[in-house]
Amino acid sequence: MRIAQGIEMLELNLGPMTVCPTVLFDQDEWVLVDTGMPGSASVIIELAKQAGIGEQRLSAILLTHQDIDHIGGLPAFKADNPELVVYAHEDDRAVIDGKQPMLKVSPERLAGLLGALPELARSQFEAAFLKPGSNVDRTMADGEVLPFAGGITVIHTPGHTPGHVSLYHQLSKTLIAGDAMVVDNGELKGPREAVTPDMATALQSLKKFKKYDVETVICYHGGMLQGDVNTRIAALTQGI
Repeated sequence: MRIAQGIEMLELNLGPMTVCPTVLFDQDEWVLVDTGMPGSASVIIELAKQAGIGEQRLSAILLTHQDIDHIGGLPAFKADNPELVVYAHEDDRAVIDGKQPMLKVSPERLAGLLGALPELARSQFEAAFLKPGSNVDRTMADGEVLPFAGGITVIHTPGHTPGHVSLYHQLSKTLIAGDAMVVDNGELKGPREAVTPDMATALQSLKKFKKYDVETVICYHGGMLQGDVNTRIAALTQGI
């Protein structure tokens, strides 16, 4: 779905759920925000091509945080594109680099997930995340403006994970919220408590959005929402 010039929301069907990676683009290159589950890379590339983007060069991936449904597709992208630059926040880097275990995936659940994957996807995931490496090429910091699609502001929004970030596309006034918020039946809600280890911090993080003029929000779970977004965000933080 084209949000505005330079920004496209993809709808990636993962079976039990649909997630919404975002693409930032110009006439020369595209940048992907989050990579889906292991095995998602080829589907994401096809979705980008259907949107008229995928024939351009994929130059970078921005990871909003460490969760498996956001980083799982990364190894396949890196295998096909060694020059790809991967961005993440410092506080989630050790997990994404395979130096620490994932915060919310038990060894038993991970084994089950990997056991259901095709051999190539499983081996790529194990090589990338189950032993120390260097998947992250560059860290991104709170308040930093990245030079993609006319400018993307990094907003550190910890709580869902320590290094969770959201991104604000200045030209279209679009907030890419990651998992800091979700859209549920047309309603904007805070992060899902069951998968947010530090809910108090996560809710405090939402206050950072108040300084931005938001016309559109893209939540990884639930997709796009428009209309009175700043008012809706204020309601989520009322009394906090």
